[in-house]
Amino acid sequence: MKIYNTLKRKKESFEPKKKISMYVCGPTVYDAPHIGHARSAYVFDVIRRYFEYKKYRVTFVRNVTDVDDKIINKARDEFKGEDLNSAVKKVSNKYLKIYHKYMDDLGIKRPDKEPKATEYIGKMKDFIAILIERHMAYESDGDVYFNIKKAKKYGKLSNQSLEMLESGARITPGENKKDPLDFALWKKAKEGEPYWESPWGKGRPGWHIECSVMSLDILGDEFDIHGGGIDLIFPHHENEIAQSEGAGKKFARFWIHNGLLTINKEKMAKSLGNFITVDEVLSKYSADVLKILFLQTHYSHPVDFSWERMEEAKRAMERFSILLNKIQRLQADSDFRLNNSENPNFNSCIGDFKAKFEEAMDDDFNTAEAIAVLFEIVTYTNKNILNNSCSFSNLQHVDKILYELGAALGLFSGKRVFPVKLKVSEKDIKKLIDTRNKARQKKDFKTADKIRKELEEAGIILEDTKAGTTWRKG
Repeated sequence: MKIYNTLKRKKESFEPKKKISMYVCGPTVYDAPHIGHARSAYVFDVIRRYFEYKKYRVTFVRNVTDVDDKIINKARDEFKGEDLNSAVKKVSNKYLKIYHKYMDDLGIKRPDKEPKATEYIGKMKDFIAILIERHMAYESDGDVYFNIKKAKKYGKLSNQSLEMLESGARITPGENKKDPLDFALWKKAKEGEPYWESPWGKGRPGWHIECSVMSLDILGDEFDIHGGGIDLIFPHHENEIAQSEGAGKKFARFWIHNGLLTINKEKMAKSLGNFITVDEVLSKYSADVLKILFLQTHYSHPVDFSWERMEEAKRAMERFSILLNKIQRLQADSDFRLNNSENPNFNSCIGDFKAKFEEAMDDDFNTAEAIAVLFEIVTYTNKNILNNSCSFSNLQHVDKILYELGAALGLFSGKRVFPVKLKVSEKDIKKLIDTRNKARQKKDFKTADKIRKELEEAGIILEDTKAGTTWRKG
């Protein structure tokens, strides 16, 4: 298995022990998650699932930032007049529940450990004290800053030199740091904001320190994988490395970063009016359709979202549902069972597809190639059914493999989701097509779409041509 390591800027052989340790930067809980959050969470869910498919034991940690400026501002807006400490807790609890709900709706597995920043304040203070003792950090009027000039090879993750970074660095008014590049480990409390007591006065930790402390505390020094979005490489992950190594820790061996998501080739932002939440997508499509869209692009590349591409993903997903429904229907077809003998080459070919799937995933989790293999399995199976060159036991085997490989990608919910429908007679099909054609002539597209969907669920595919509407078995 080879994984692209951001730290080394190349693919490296990944040779884990029986247990794999993963830490992924989680949500800052101040708003409902959007599909960009969903993409990042799904990327690492697939990586975790594939490790488990390969029979590794995985410890998966994803943190929750439950206190920061955005949460405090949201608390002021949503709970005006209330005690700010209480309001911050309400906001973080509310949006963490929403985050969990939407990730559950997407079929994304919960982490093994989900530490909150506020649960680690004491250990963060201890960590900061170690950095001060090692002369890697300094206190300045109630703030504590990490001294960048003391860090070895700062910029190695983002591939930037100190000279490059210093050229655009500025000290913001109100900051008491010595160097523009120095970053806050502890922030002096502002009036009315939540705070904790510390040797440096009342305050709260900076953002970067929480991930170093949580990951090292739960997974230990030199854990296997640290993940997050490409936008976190600098400064967040760069600062994590600096402060962790500054405290004498080895930290993560592999760094994996997912590409970001755009909407119609524009950056997703509320200000642009193209901010799409998870619930908006799930109100129109199944979770698997969104996953198909994500899988068709390598995790490290950006994904451009559009409703047109979702329709394409929906049609792609239908190829799986049609075949899996067909296999279940044939299970009850006595003629098929009697007339179709075992094809000794069929299972062998399916085994070759499975090996090809694993080869793609072993090459830096190439889901675009892996999902293409699953579609090859669908095409191959449909061809054999059409040619009467496979038995039901062959179909049982491919059914098992599709669900097994699908589960490694988080598809099909890991269970049967395509119910068996009653057969429709040719007479009824023709009647429904006639009714649909009349509805289309009246521009009653709602009725027309409903009939098409009903027939699809029964395994009947309609094809509109210039010569009229034809149908085939799915």
